[in-house]
Amino acid sequence: MSAAALRARYLSDTVATASPQQLLVMLYDRLALDLERAQKAAAAGDRQTASEQLQHAQEIVLELLSSLRVDVWDGGPRLAALYNWLVSEMVQANVKMDTNRISSCRQVVEPLRDAWRQAAASLAGSTP
Repeated sequence: MSAAALRARYLSDTVATASPQQLLVMLYDRLALDLERAQKAAAAGDRQTASEQLQHAQEIVLELLSSLRVDVWDGGPRLAALYNWLVSEMVQANVKMDTNRISSCRQVVEPLRDAWRQAAASLAGSTP
């Protein structure tokens, strides 16, 4: 089995066995990485890479939005509005290759990622 195939299988197994909390953290980790890569690519003038990274980031946020149950949690509607804002900002950043908009998205996503990571760790520590 090739190294690429082994890596793909490992990633697939990791996702398949992850808890919902771990999956959420994985999505946020990748979202933050996509935004970081997009910002670097845009700053370097690499429009194609920046666009690819921003589009993947948008897909992640749309997945987060579609799985959000706004009726279960008081903060749900606000988080949905934030996700909609992120998608809008990323679209505009992509159209205009605007590193400031990408930076604004990162300033929102990274603290959220850290908070979700802390919450997931807290839940993992509280289960026997």
